[in-house]
Amino acid sequence: MAADGGDCEEVLAQFAKAGIDLDALAARLQDEGAKSFAKDWKCDVVSIGYPGPVLRNRPVAEPHNLAQGWVGFDFERAFQCPVKVVNDAAMQALGSCRDGTMLFLGLGTGLGSALVVEGHLAPLELAHLPYQKRTCEGYLGIRGLKRLGKKKWRQAVADIVARLTPALRLDDVVLGGGNARNLEKLPKGCPAGDNANAFVGGFLLWKKKGK
Repeated sequence: MAADGGDCEEVLAQFAKAGIDLDALAARLQDEGAKSFAKDWKCDVVSIGYPGPVLRNRPVAEPHNLAQGWVGFDFERAFQCPVKVVNDAAMQALGSCRDGTMLFLGLGTGLGSALVVEGHLAPLELAHLPYQKRTCEGYLGIRGLKRLGKKKWRQAVADIVARLTPALRLDDVVLGGGNARNLEKLPKGCPAGDNANAFVGGFLLWKKKGK
């Protein structure tokens, strides 16, 4: 499987073809993985970056590009400690931001997005925003990259960034995700993201206000 998860759908399709119940498998792996983590690691709190919409610390829809079983899962029971769940792009955005207004775009299997304004996090769902004949994700996600080819895909990235920057009055647009490496040159005002920033964002979720 590709490091950025780009071939996950193909792997899941092979499992389904073999008669494997993907939902049951996902639920089992989640539960066993969380229990193993809680047993082997001593943690006071846990931060989770979830690839989908999150409301009030809970996933509200199953992810488009992963197996099912996330909605309704009791993370705190499984990890045996307090848990904060946010969108995965939002977590990396929080760890990437310094000052001003910043938009994070995660170029991976899909399209993650989040806005940070003076340190305040606002998760977004720009993936499904209409763009040309499809959606933003339809052009900037892995399907768009495969359909368009690298040259036209890069043009789409630059065009969407150019449209969003004045509309949201942005100071920076951080481009992260596994497919950001396919950009020959970053658009002006677009620093490269780093997956390690998600760890920083995970810690910042627990930072008390004013400290």
